[in-house]
Amino acid sequence: MTIVKQNSKIIYSGTGRRKTSIARVQLIPGSGNLIINGLPGESYLQFSPNYLRISCAALKLLGLSREYDVYVKAEGGGLTGQTNAIRLGIAKALCKINPDNRTTLKAEGFLRRDARIKERKKYGLRKARKAPQYSKR
Repeated sequence: MTIVKQNSKIIYSGTGRRKTSIARVQLIPGSGNLIINGLPGESYLQFSPNYLRISCAALKLLGLSREYDVYVKAEGGGLTGQTNAIRLGIAKALCKINPDNRTTLKAEGFLRRDARIKERKKYGLRKARKAPQYSKR
């Protein structure tokens, strides 16, 4: 359980993963700012309303979107993987704030790690499952 007290503010942290993306999330009591890798969340996620909605869905579900500042260190993968990793990291941190949040978040599927990753390429094949064209002679 990672709860750190710094400058009389409590920091709740959680880690989320999706595909090859990893997001380390810190929730600090504040005004609802989203900072990803030192940039405002809107500009980092390219002003996409879908990415912004997905990443902060857990906070909105619990009605805490204006009570915590979210600081994220995201690496690996693309924006879709990073967005889903941020969502999982925020949900894990919210469970540390109040264990009663777990039932609500679990019912909505926010605590489930999506395990789908790219399948490795096998020898003798062109891709993971694509075989070269069959030739009779």
